[in-house]
Amino acid sequence: MTDPDGLPPLRQVVERFDLAPKKKLGQNFLFDLNLTAKIARAAGDLSDCDVLEVGPGPGGLTRALLSAGARRVVAVERDSRCIAALEQISAHYPGRLKVIDGDALSINLPALFDTPPKIIANLPYNVGTELLLGWLTTADWPPWWQSLTLMFQREVAERITATPGSKAYGRLSVLAGWRCQTRIQFDVPPEAFTPPPKVTSSVISLIPRAEPLDAPLKTLEQVTAAAFGQRRKMLRRSLAGLGGEDLLTRVGIEPTKRAEELDVSAFCTLARALSKE
Repeated sequence: MTDPDGLPPLRQVVERFDLAPKKKLGQNFLFDLNLTAKIARAAGDLSDCDVLEVGPGPGGLTRALLSAGARRVVAVERDSRCIAALEQISAHYPGRLKVIDGDALSINLPALFDTPPKIIANLPYNVGTELLLGWLTTADWPPWWQSLTLMFQREVAERITATPGSKAYGRLSVLAGWRCQTRIQFDVPPEAFTPPPKVTSSVISLIPRAEPLDAPLKTLEQVTAAAFGQRRKMLRRSLAGLGGEDLLTRVGIEPTKRAEELDVSAFCTLARALSKE
């Protein structure tokens, strides 16, 4: 028995290669090919694109990306048990799938591509935020990637896309909103996964802004870390080590405001002022 793409059903693949998900690797597999196809569609037209996928597992999303017409998919998987299953997909799509056995956190990912890829992934929960921060804080901008279509726990997705004044708004919101247009595309219920996580997940998209507001990256990271590290305090207290009330007054921001009240533009203004000291 095969699925519409001519490959065995994913549950059979998992049984054949003994791929029980490992909690320590943050693995939750998606077997529903209709759902993986929906994720692929959320990234837009793939017909003339290279795609980077991190944490493909047994290859459910990988198959959807190739079926959707991706020119080439580079799949990075640190769980060596999954490599044989992914190589089976590679044989079914000759020349279009490159499988890399390794840790995405330690691989020079930009060097794998001649043109900016779309990054599309059901990221492992335990490293998803770390990977995203690395992609958002790359030194060069526009970045080496074309767009991000990623799945996170709903709580993390809300933090990435949050706006000023909301409880979810924080350092990650500022960095993401500064450099990208962000949007939650749709939710994925726990029962869609094997094993089911305890929380709902969300697929989000991040499209890089061609010209983000002027701000030095390192200083912006410093300001947001200090401000949201003590988010319940007024900025004159949380930013005391960076100039506090003097810095805030100089740029026209009320010292009694709290971090969640400042928009991305205000944080950029603070970063520029601090970098000139």
